Amino acid sequence: MTTSRRTVITAAAAGLAASAATTGTAYAKGGGGAVSEESAGRGADSAGRGGAVKEHFGTLEDGTAVDRWTIENGRTRLRVLSYGGIVQALEIPDRHGRRANVSLGFDDLDSYVADSPYFGALIGRYGNRIARGTFTLDGKKYQLPINDGPNSLHGGDKGFDKHVWSVEAFRKGADVGLTLRRVSPDGEMGYPGTLTVRVDYTLTVAGDFRIDYEATTDKATVVNLTNHTYYNLAGEGGGSVYDHRLEIAAARYTPVDKTLIPTGELARVAGTPFDFRRAKEIGRDIREAHQQVLYGQGIDHNFVLDKGITSRPEHFLTVTEPESGRVMRIATTEPGVQFYTGNFLTGTFAGTSGRVYRQGDAFALETQHFPDSPNQPSFPSTVLRPGQTYRSTTVHSFSTR
Repeated sequence: MTTSRRTVITAAAAGLAASAATTGTAYAKGGGGAVSEESAGRGADSAGRGGAVKEHFGTLEDGTAVDRWTIENGRTRLRVLSYGGIVQALEIPDRHGRRANVSLGFDDLDSYVADSPYFGALIGRYGNRIARGTFTLDGKKYQLPINDGPNSLHGGDKGFDKHVWSVEAFRKGADVGLTLRRVSPDGEMGYPGTLTVRVDYTLTVAGDFRIDYEATTDKATVVNLTNHTYYNLAGEGGGSVYDHRLEIAAARYTPVDKTLIPTGELARVAGTPFDFRRAKEIGRDIREAHQQVLYGQGIDHNFVLDKGITSRPEHFLTVTEPESGRVMRIATTEPGVQFYTGNFLTGTFAGTSGRVYRQGDAFALETQHFPDSPNQPSFPSTVLRPGQTYRSTTVHSFSTR
């Protein structure tokens, strides 16, 4: 890969207004033409007024260009890569109005390609693990790549996180966003059916970060899309997240075997380190000698949300960082969330702050259907058939205390 001089253009200069007719949204006017490298920062700041800033981020070995897009609304700023749909930065203010990036990531494309633990990435076709990389659908057995011990993880060794997506900017009323699209061909990573995927990243006028997923197929398949942003509300590179206070409306979770595949049980969280029904510090019980914590080297488990599957996003989680006062509330249509406490951050990654990431320096909250659902008949189904449309929405809302 190579990284070359940045070229920055506004959404209008990219000719995206023509695409608005096909998406049903209208792009904001103004700011046409190229923006010089010297004014790139000012271009990013203008995103909240309707422009999305696009800049060259790097080039893959096969010559494919990778762009970085920046949008802004209220006091929230979002930077997204066309490679993997990666959230490279999510900047929100603290109680004093000082904005900081709260998502882990890298400054360069090479690091994402070489060895990223899914920092900020779109995950598909199937988020989380499928046991032994196999499942049977309509009497036919499918084999997926094995890339996590004996199992298949996050769609295989070249999942959606390792492809370049097409990106268009949009404005809908006072909200601004990015539409990402790709077509996953029949048989990609062993999955059946040609899957046509659209994901909208939206910053609302209130500064919320909303993700809408949509997919259709021409053949029966399984789908479970999510986003794998790693959060530290003290700011990326800010050290341990164990003092963050977390509350999850989930009375049950799915215990796993030693390879982190669900056993099929929906176990009660009461009396375990997984009980976050009342707010507590993430690290309070994480050192307990509980077999499930030992399996995950911390928490790396699916929580069964009390609300179940809903047609509209419903709030289920609140996390607060005491020093900055930042609060993140999450609502989703999904029945589960994978709560991961950064157990495998080993000090081998240096992020955008220049600081090294170590175990417990971030957490991920991947809204989802349950892991290994294609092999677990009692779990909510992840099967998608021709004529159906997969839809899922998750909203991250920010405030301070």
